[in-house]
Amino acid sequence: MSILFGPARQVGYVVRDIEQAMHEWVRLGVGPWFYKAEVVSTEFRYYGQPSALPQLSIALANTGDLQIELIQQRDTAPTLYLDTLARNGEGAQHLAYWTHDHFDAWCAALIERGYVEGHAGRMGAQRGRFAYFVNAALPSAMIEISESTGGKGEYFEQIRRAAQGWDGTEPIRRVGAG
Repeated sequence: MSILFGPARQVGYVVRDIEQAMHEWVRLGVGPWFYKAEVVSTEFRYYGQPSALPQLSIALANTGDLQIELIQQRDTAPTLYLDTLARNGEGAQHLAYWTHDHFDAWCAALIERGYVEGHAGRMGAQRGRFAYFVNAALPSAMIEISESTGGKGEYFEQIRRAAQGWDGTEPIRRVGAG
């Protein structure tokens, strides 16, 4: 638990083959996965500058209260996802903290501590903002602040509830874009 942001809510992994990654996590008993093959970004910045909207596939599942996110980028738009793949290969990329009403303050707290916004934006037309922060002094500590407004918090809660008592049936649940 962070005394600044509360409990970590998500660990995000960048992968090259999201289908294969979901199946491996299912073999470990984690699921069900909520999979969006085409995630729609409505705005995106890379190191503070407006940037091309990346083409992403994202899958989400919970293990207890911790959400696992799998991210596959399907184009070459500049992102921290591609930076991570180039530098480290596949694997855990970020730790996320969720907020309903402290997004700006939490982002400012990271900047005050020497972090730099690596990329940021909004997924979907109404969903809350997200921002990923990096720090050269601790490159392995990429932090995401995610605003859980616009239905995002309710969606995340639906995923958490689906994992409770999951019996292994319907391990991958494909959902529409957005």
